[in-house]
Amino acid sequence: MSKLFIAGEVFHGAGSLEELKHVKGKKAFIVTGGNSMRKSGTLDRTIAFLEEAGLETFVFEGVEEDPSSATSFRGAEAMLAFQPDWIVGLGGCSAIDAAKMMWVFYEHPDADFDALVKPFTVPSLRNKAKFIAIPSTSGTGTETTGLAVITDREKGVKYPIVSYELTPDIAIVDGEVCASMPAHITANTGLDALTHCVEAYVSNIDDNYADVLAKGGLEIVFNNLREAVSNPTNIQARQNMHDASFMAGLAFNNAWLGIVHSLSHQVGALYGIPHGAANAIFLPNVIRYNAKVSTRFPDLAKVIGKETAEELAQAIETLRAEVNNISSIKEFGISKADWEKNIDYITNNALLDPCTGFNPRVPVLEELKAIYNACYEGVVFNG
Repeated sequence: MSKLFIAGEVFHGAGSLEELKHVKGKKAFIVTGGNSMRKSGTLDRTIAFLEEAGLETFVFEGVEEDPSSATSFRGAEAMLAFQPDWIVGLGGCSAIDAAKMMWVFYEHPDADFDALVKPFTVPSLRNKAKFIAIPSTSGTGTETTGLAVITDREKGVKYPIVSYELTPDIAIVDGEVCASMPAHITANTGLDALTHCVEAYVSNIDDNYADVLAKGGLEIVFNNLREAVSNPTNIQARQNMHDASFMAGLAFNNAWLGIVHSLSHQVGALYGIPHGAANAIFLPNVIRYNAKVSTRFPDLAKVIGKETAEELAQAIETLRAEVNNISSIKEFGISKADWEKNIDYITNNALLDPCTGFNPRVPVLEELKAIYNACYEGVVFNG
């Protein structure tokens, strides 16, 4: 028997932010990032809708890219002072993921972060508050996943905190919210969603629902990402990408991910490489690596009019170039000396990453290191 894990309620479509007017509660604690949600007016609209529903609001702003455990602790302290019964993650995945971890420490102030990095160890939530996720980027699908990626700055490691307790109670997937997203973020996050579709489909967990969602999300990304990048005011393309991101998130929430994410988490934490950009660099070579044991890639290739795993990998490389994303790690300005100094450290962390356990091919340390080195140079991996 399997269970489908999904956000409790899902409102999607342009203008669906207004559903906040129907939330029942007393206090809402809003977590957001820099100033994009304030500049676009989305934060003010969120506050107005919640106040129309009769809720008092508090705004915690300034969540950084790749949110840290320290930020989560600070937010939890503010929550403890405010005592909300709703927590609202508004903005990119960083804001929503940080809000999820704040939620954990709000309900369990004595929780040990180091213990929570082990999958499915988050204690039960919803004793004090429920969670609303309102994404402004179309990539992570965090609005429907039991996942929060948090960085330990001292260790230089990104930790995917995995627990179905973290799956939001309400997801609002409104394409208008992401209308002001810059082109480079649109590209990065769209390629992240694409990676979720591929990794969920070929993971070592068989799930019919995840399979259909992964294929559908893949098709939508290939049909809409170029348009969303080149014509950002096209709300239909924006909504389509937002829907694809949600579908991809729902797929991997039930089938999980693989070593593309294991590899990306490390270079993101250590070098600050945007997650979607890193995924797009690793994905084609990981397809080549996994195709040695998985027969599922041709199914995905057929969705976009191709036949083989290699054709799929090349189509992703083409799409990556068309949305102006780079093709190697060294293009981020990382010197060969700096790379070689850290390669053993990040490879070992990638092997230990929770996502590695769901990869269709069981990797060993030297294989991951070889993929890393090929992707640093931007060359085809043949291992």
